[in-house]
Amino acid sequence: MGKTIFEKIWSEHCVSEINDEVGLLLIDRILLHERTGGVALQGLATAGRTVKAPHNCFATMDHVVDTLPGRTDETTMPTGKSFITATRAAAKAAGIRLFDIGDPRQGIVHVMSPEQAIVLPGLTLVCPDSHTLTQGALGALAWGIGSTEAEHALATSTLRVTRPKTMRVTVEGLLHKCVTAKDLALFIISRFGSSGAKGHVVEYAGPAIDALDIEARMTLCNMTAEFGAFSAIIAPDMKVFAYLRGRPFAPDDTLWSKAVAHWRGLVSDPDALFDIEHRVNASEVQPMVSWGTNPEQSIAISDRVAPFMPNAEAAATRALNYMDLKPGSALEGLKIDAAFIGSCTNSRISDLRRAAAILRGRKVASGVRAICVPGSTTVKLQAEAEGLHKIFIEAGFEWRESGCSMCFFAGGESFGLHQRVITSTNRNFESRQGPNTRSHLASPETVAASALAGHISDPRMVML
Repeated sequence: MGKTIFEKIWSEHCVSEINDEVGLLLIDRILLHERTGGVALQGLATAGRTVKAPHNCFATMDHVVDTLPGRTDETTMPTGKSFITATRAAAKAAGIRLFDIGDPRQGIVHVMSPEQAIVLPGLTLVCPDSHTLTQGALGALAWGIGSTEAEHALATSTLRVTRPKTMRVTVEGLLHKCVTAKDLALFIISRFGSSGAKGHVVEYAGPAIDALDIEARMTLCNMTAEFGAFSAIIAPDMKVFAYLRGRPFAPDDTLWSKAVAHWRGLVSDPDALFDIEHRVNASEVQPMVSWGTNPEQSIAISDRVAPFMPNAEAAATRALNYMDLKPGSALEGLKIDAAFIGSCTNSRISDLRRAAAILRGRKVASGVRAICVPGSTTVKLQAEAEGLHKIFIEAGFEWRESGCSMCFFAGGESFGLHQRVITSTNRNFESRQGPNTRSHLASPETVAASALAGHISDPRMVML
């Protein structure tokens, strides 16, 4: 019987089969950020243990840092400084690499890692962050863990893992020109439910996936956390190899050919079996917008709110009340107070380029607060080299330093009470972006078009 990509990586990394359901896995890379990483490092030190392989561990400042220009340790959420200083001291003591404030490599952990080639095909990678799945776009087995698990991984370079089931989502055909990976992700989650992939590694395949660029694949894998998955993965191909070559932590020229030869084998065999198989027709996907308080509650921008997922009426009613909507409400034309482009989902250079193409020569509507937060300092500097920042600023967007920012207002600021925000982030939970803030998830293109219109707007009206 053939093997899936996941099964191949599991077999290569399984140090010991504890039982039929649990294995002890070798962990190749450990990523940390200041909101949870410092806690794990301090816990390890308090227990009198050291980091087993510090050269395989990387930390960054992203979650609680301020993103306003001129930021320091002081300009953050009320308790943010202690997180930052503790992580800085603990990382130095442990001898692990830290991409600190002011470092050109600093950024959101799931943006920084791929652009530095810390993540590579076939590796196991963990981080105390639920959106670690993002990095499966490069063909790695990546998943989120807790701080206690992080301590164990740091001390032993292993983790006890319950073997997840497998799911393949095959996307047939090609996405329309104005439809993005974010739209595809929201479409899949709305169709199969926010817990539809619970306990599974989701492999994405098919012509539409092959056609996506690497950063779009990251967006899709990132949103798989909202699908309830243990992890997400896409078979590495020539696009991945070209993306990685020459990046700081990629194999050098002496090892490159060997690495690629191994990576080429990271495909699911033709006779591999999956526990669940789903098929999606890419031509059915339109620009999507969430209407409720979890990503499952999303519809095509031209549709109206209905129907609900089976047995989800109570949750839908609560979400409608929170969002101040009614069954049958139209989202297109709904007035917004703010627009946000950022987060580990949609803050890469390709996202900013596409949004800037819509904003060029236009102005944000009066009364709309618009913010763009690049996903890393590398992205910010590249955008500035291309002049994208001028387009955002001239259109009326705030141009920020990199970080998680108001994806969940951990940087000490938020959108206002009951404000309606169109956002490129990954979660629209109650009060996620501020006190009773009403967040509508969408692609960067939809956010940009809506910011210009002053209401939720179909980006196709601007792009076509």
